[in-house]
Amino acid sequence: MKTCESMMTKNPICCLPTDPVVKAAQLMKRENIGSIPVIENEQTRKLVGIVTDRDLALKVVAQEKDVKSTQVASVMSEMLVTCQAEDDIQKALDAMSEHQLRRIPIVNSDNKIVGIIAQADVATRVNKPEKTAEIVKDISQANMK
Repeated sequence: MKTCESMMTKNPICCLPTDPVVKAAQLMKRENIGSIPVIENEQTRKLVGIVTDRDLALKVVAQEKDVKSTQVASVMSEMLVTCQAEDDIQKALDAMSEHQLRRIPIVNSDNKIVGIIAQADVATRVNKPEKTAEIVKDISQANMK
């Protein structure tokens, strides 16, 4: 059984709810990533949200908010779908397809962030091209619900 731990990017870059959105955007640019987990504080690393490049575009830029005074907490998603490191990778892939997620945070039993699985990880680390194509299709489809 392949686990989430075998596919995840370990110790992802994180930001705090009180960080200005410009810091999140700069981290995304520097690290070439599209989302950043948001943690309670550096000591606990407890996951409290996630902020995406889409959040920044729609909730900051499109609404002409100030990037230096707007905090990450005001634009992040708090309703998170997560998996644990020891979960079967299929659980993460199913959750990504079902909830149309391009990335899924991996947490421990204390909800501490330990990794993240992104759509790119699936594309490069799952050795089944047809499965990868199916997942990407499911994630990318417009929600018909």
